[in-house]
Amino acid sequence: MQRRSFLSSALALAAASTLPAARAEVISGGQPWQPGTASLPTLPTVRQGGLAFFTPAEFEAAAALADRLIPADELSIGGKEAGCATFIDRQLAGDYGNGATLYRLGRFVKGTPEQGTQSPLTPADRWRQGLAALDTLCRTSFSKAFAELDGGQQDDLLRRMESGQLELVLGPDLEVKELFEQILANVREGFLADPIYGGNKGMASWKMLGFPGARYDFRDVIAKKGQKLTIIPTSLIDNTL
Repeated sequence: MQRRSFLSSALALAAASTLPAARAEVISGGQPWQPGTASLPTLPTVRQGGLAFFTPAEFEAAAALADRLIPADELSIGGKEAGCATFIDRQLAGDYGNGATLYRLGRFVKGTPEQGTQSPLTPADRWRQGLAALDTLCRTSFSKAFAELDGGQQDDLLRRMESGQLELVLGPDLEVKELFEQILANVREGFLADPIYGGNKGMASWKMLGFPGARYDFRDVIAKKGQKLTIIPTSLIDNTL
């Protein structure tokens, strides 16, 4: 694959408040923060089995889904080996899964696809409801869990889910096609995210794409336009994962 040229730019943001009670403090002479005072994110509580959100059965189903959506080939490992299910498990246990940034007070009116999801459900709700419905269908139709089906059967279910034709018993606030889009988006995120979040094992997707990762700067290569570069990707954590 050929490397693409990226153009980066900086965007300056300014905010002003018109509230009469608001007061601003001018800081001069350097940053006011002291070492060791950073407010670190709260990690999700890990349950027995090393899972933060999924049950073991849900985790296996998520891993199988990831492996069919991103199968292993000559270019890279598949979604299961890359740890996409681990990424999603941690993601759903946090603010993203709880819909912390979503408006969920109603009233909800179905809009156009461009308007995004209009639903009281959180991403965690969609995954839990969707995996339960998928498991019920698989056990009714095949007497097996989704993870136990062969690749052809799994692909057929996913194609029907993508087209909205798979008959899953879901609640009134979740559609089959919407469920597929939720699953696909999170699997992609897990495959491409920094390994610090649980997916992209060994920076496999970055190595495949030629993405350099979380490097401090590119001053050593910025003048080498048009030349073949061999840059080892860098993660936010030790890159010997």
